[in-house]
Amino acid sequence: MVSILAGLTILIIGDSHLATPNYLIGSLHDNLLKQGAKTVHTVGVCGSTPSDWLVATPGTCGGAERIGSAKTVVTGSGAMTKPIAQLLASDKPDLVLIVMGDTMAGYTKESFPKTWAWQQTTGLVKAISAGGTKCAWIGPAWGSEGGKYGKTFARVELTSRFIGANVAPCKYIDSLSFSKKGEWATVDGQHFTAPGYSQWANAITKALEKP
Repeated sequence: MVSILAGLTILIIGDSHLATPNYLIGSLHDNLLKQGAKTVHTVGVCGSTPSDWLVATPGTCGGAERIGSAKTVVTGSGAMTKPIAQLLASDKPDLVLIVMGDTMAGYTKESFPKTWAWQQTTGLVKAISAGGTKCAWIGPAWGSEGGKYGKTFARVELTSRFIGANVAPCKYIDSLSFSKKGEWATVDGQHFTAPGYSQWANAITKALEKP
């Protein structure tokens, strides 16, 4: 059975979950190629938020990039986002995947920054969908509570619901539905161990293959 991803040119942009070789830039990128994608281009910049992808913006904690079956290139302290308009023009993707949520949650803030988050999501979605490019927004996964980022299950659930309600016409992929709270081990509450990223990538791939 041929995957609906076969023959597609896919662009993936996002935050730190794409910025280390054994994170989603490894497992998800590989999965899409295995499903027959014509090419996959992944760019991850640690700490980036959606609006950072409208103009070239320096990262705060490194980044990485990978094209096709090549190895991941870690960009380190010189990491910078690439404007989405530039990426759309050069890659001409059939599908854009956005991996962002944790950097929008404001885990250490008393309340969720709703107005700011709305501006962030709608600005990037508009820039991608204006030309008719299909897109899917991959929301945050559970992780575990605490750690250096102060992640909580209540806030990640609120963040996921909010993003899901504000990214049309992009498809929303609810990563919270893929596992139980705390099921995938993390190294710091937010970033998973390699097996967790592999499970997340497998679940994302299955979700993308549904019509």
